[in-house]
Amino acid sequence: MHQRTDRAVRENPFAAPLLDAIPCQPGPAAPPPPPARRARRWLRLLPTPTGTPFTFGYLLVLVATSLFMEFADPATVAAALRESSTDVAHLGETPLLVLAASALWVVGGLTSPVVFVLALVLTALERRIGGWRTAAVFVLGHVVATLATEIPVGISVVAGHLPESSLHRLDYGISFGLMASVGALTGLFTPLVRTLVLGGLGVMLVIDLVDLSSPLTDWGHPLALLFGIACWPLLRRAGAVRRR
Repeated sequence: MHQRTDRAVRENPFAAPLLDAIPCQPGPAAPPPPPARRARRWLRLLPTPTGTPFTFGYLLVLVATSLFMEFADPATVAAALRESSTDVAHLGETPLLVLAASALWVVGGLTSPVVFVLALVLTALERRIGGWRTAAVFVLGHVVATLATEIPVGISVVAGHLPESSLHRLDYGISFGLMASVGALTGLFTPLVRTLVLGGLGVMLVIDLVDLSSPLTDWGHPLALLFGIACWPLLRRAGAVRRR
């Protein structure tokens, strides 16, 4: 077929445009992916011990502490939460201990939808940039947002603008680290999806700031989100290296 076509073009140069105008015969359509492959794609949204070791291990810790909150003696649970609180008094005495311990508890326990969101976000982030970088984003977001909200409280108490009781409050949870991870993950999205996610989060955070039912938490969430967004250049390079 190629020989006859080439000969026709050589003998009649006007045949080339005519041959180009003839539509090509479409090939067979690609078969849809088998159900097993589609199932594997959906399963990649969930953490696994080998694929996402940081997320999987951290979720196991949160399950254990949530079960402790549910079934342990209430007085013991209350004492453990008080000792894990990142208020100004504890940060002044044992900063490293309370910064680590406060991220081991989920407000509301396993029934909180935050646990499900955390699993999806950390899994997606760890599969793109690796476990160590994901842990760094979560931990640093938790630490930065906590210190950025608690240090002004201590300064205000010293200056006499707040009562001394403000140094002692119950403050624990994973929301700061989660918000930083969400901010970092949006940097790996397409522009449209990134705009939709950040727009929805922005509306939610503005509503919280208007209500200001929990001032430190309401200010800490946008700070943690901005920290995650600030990590975009580093995480994009890390994701490109990991793909190569």
